[in-house]
Amino acid sequence: MKELARKNRAKVVDVLSERLTFERAGVKLYDHIIEKMRQSNERPIAKMLDQMVEHRDQEKEHEEWLEEQIRGLGGDADGKTEKALLVERESKGIEEVILGDDATLPQMFHALMAAELVDNAGWDLLVELADEADDRPAKKAFKKRLHEEEEHLLFVRRALEKFAMREVLAAPAAAV
Repeated sequence: MKELARKNRAKVVDVLSERLTFERAGVKLYDHIIEKMRQSNERPIAKMLDQMVEHRDQEKEHEEWLEEQIRGLGGDADGKTEKALLVERESKGIEEVILGDDATLPQMFHALMAAELVDNAGWDLLVELADEADDRPAKKAFKKRLHEEEEHLLFVRRALEKFAMREVLAAPAAAV
């Protein structure tokens, strides 16, 4: 992280704070979806639960790792940087869907897909920045988390496909 932060430490802290804000939101989103999944009596939902918990735990690890990196650069992991505030505003719609009381699991997964796409893009940017700064340790650490996020995205995409198959291709209820 030292090479990456060499030119503009404050901007690196800002970009890391953006990711941190998003990861914190991600943990909250996963927690809410997992709770809703646990309330379901559907076998296909129960089969996804362990994987969702694993992804949630990885999001939490990302959060804690980012906090450590920000503090290591002399930043405030609880501070609100320009990009962190932007992410908070951008995330409100996704949070409104997932944290609201009326969303179905397919709707929650649809919103989670949007979150995971943004999350992947954020980690990809960090990989590219570390590469440009020739910071191999940072690039390796970012890439590890990017690969985990790619797995989250793939899982959510597959879950969405299954929900869509069930909703679109299920036999319609008999007309009354």
